[in-house]
Amino acid sequence: MKRIGYLYPAICDIENIKKAIMKSSLGKRHQRRVKDIIENIDYYAAQIQRMLLEKTYIPSPYIVITLQDGATQKVRTIHKPKYYPDQIVHWALMLQLEPIIMRGMYQHNCGSVPGRGTSYGQKILRRWLDKDKRGTKYCLKLDIKKFYPSVNNEILKQMFRGKVKDIDALHLIDVIVDSEQGLPIGNYTSQWFSNFYLQIMDHWIKEYMGVKYYVRYVDDLVMLCGNKKHLHKVKRALDEYLKIIDLSIKGNWQVFRVDKRPVDFLGFKFYRNKTLLRKRNALRIKRRMKKIRKKRHLNYLDASAIISYWGWIKRSNSYTLYLQNFIGLANVNLARKVVSAYGKIRLFNQRRRAEIR
Repeated sequence: MKRIGYLYPAICDIENIKKAIMKSSLGKRHQRRVKDIIENIDYYAAQIQRMLLEKTYIPSPYIVITLQDGATQKVRTIHKPKYYPDQIVHWALMLQLEPIIMRGMYQHNCGSVPGRGTSYGQKILRRWLDKDKRGTKYCLKLDIKKFYPSVNNEILKQMFRGKVKDIDALHLIDVIVDSEQGLPIGNYTSQWFSNFYLQIMDHWIKEYMGVKYYVRYVDDLVMLCGNKKHLHKVKRALDEYLKIIDLSIKGNWQVFRVDKRPVDFLGFKFYRNKTLLRKRNALRIKRRMKKIRKKRHLNYLDASAIISYWGWIKRSNSYTLYLQNFIGLANVNLARKVVSAYGKIRLFNQRRRAEIR
């Protein structure tokens, strides 16, 4: 495979850095620290360019936060990087590195990839189950044990050397990779580096092991096959393969018949002839909608939640859940109007601030 060179000049280009500032500021522009940088974008872009060109960039210490994931109830340790300069540098790197990683990415990897969210994975799995009953008779479902913190920094850096030959770009990648053992959840780079780390594995499963129906969402893997023995063979081979890159499979892996039990994946339960929400997700929707219906007015956050929940419901066979909960104040059409009005007000205020400056 031809390695990519002349990457660092594009990373250090002042327009690339300005674009990184604007991209990294999305959703944070109301914060004073971010506003100051945007209002003085030429100065701060030049400062970051100087850091990169002189190789004086050193990652700031992370702000470590422990959170409980609302959907999975897992306790996660988040490493939050400082906005300036770290998040901007991460974006400046990824604006140039992203197309290179995407070039070799497996088409049914649907985690942390633009345009490939949960709905993408859900459609793929639903289509496979519907079109090929014999070929999707059995399912192997597994996930990788403590994936992000278990990533081997040295192996990851060597993988990048197989793709990139620009020494300066590799130096910047090494600096970010070595900022923490494993991949810190919270870095923008981590979602891309994690997919890159498993890129060879994806092609190995699909092409070498001959698994026709395989989809991955970050560290959750689902394989469908008409032969139960073949799936067990794949699992044994995958155990050995993952040892090479310092990873292992969590002990709750399963091989089961799809007609006997659903495939639990991406917040849904996929049966042979229907798709349902997980019970805890349906319960969470019911509780939130009940609180919303008790209010007198629909605010932006509640309206956004309603639209999000409607997205989950319309991708599953949950019409009864919709009829019971999306009524009165908590209806989708009203929620869309509230979100639209909020967007127009925000855009108007941004234009006014720009005119004043």
